[in-house]
Amino acid sequence: MLWLLLQWYKRSGWTAHGTIPETRKFIIVGAPHTSNWDFAVFVGTVHAKGHRARFIGKQSLFRGALGGFMRALGGVPVDRRAPQDLVSQIVEQIRLQDDFILIVAAEGTRDRTTRWKTGFYQIALGAGIPIVCAGPDYPAKRGIFGPIIHSTGNYDRDMAPAFAFFRTLKPLHPERSAFPGDPE
Repeated sequence: MLWLLLQWYKRSGWTAHGTIPETRKFIIVGAPHTSNWDFAVFVGTVHAKGHRARFIGKQSLFRGALGGFMRALGGVPVDRRAPQDLVSQIVEQIRLQDDFILIVAAEGTRDRTTRWKTGFYQIALGAGIPIVCAGPDYPAKRGIFGPIIHSTGNYDRDMAPAFAFFRTLKPLHPERSAFPGDPE
């Protein structure tokens, strides 16, 4: 199934732009997330740079035949019954692996919201790994890597370059795109 996703990325004319860190562990925070297609764009863009991407999914998606499919795509199961422990679950997974590139949608939804989730930031801080900003430019069919953020514990200051970068991108559904600080 991953092969099909990557074929769609290439045959649809998508290309990867920008740079990613040389390190083997980092988080890609993706925004604006306005469509289910964004996942395919993010995974394809990471693969185009020669890396395998991972993503977080609830444990129930990793049972039976669906479980093999989810793992093949790069899924990492987490226990969502303990949401306060989600960050430590992923930090532990990162520590156990030699390579770990995690894709997280900043908004946590495809709907318009100015209240972004900060779990990606807390994971990066806890694991001591960088955050790479990435997003789609649908009209140009480009997956774009932007600023690399090193978490200091000051979310607003650290993320200011990220918010500026994300505002330059062109999502599939611009009407769903919003950023922290925008009017609701």
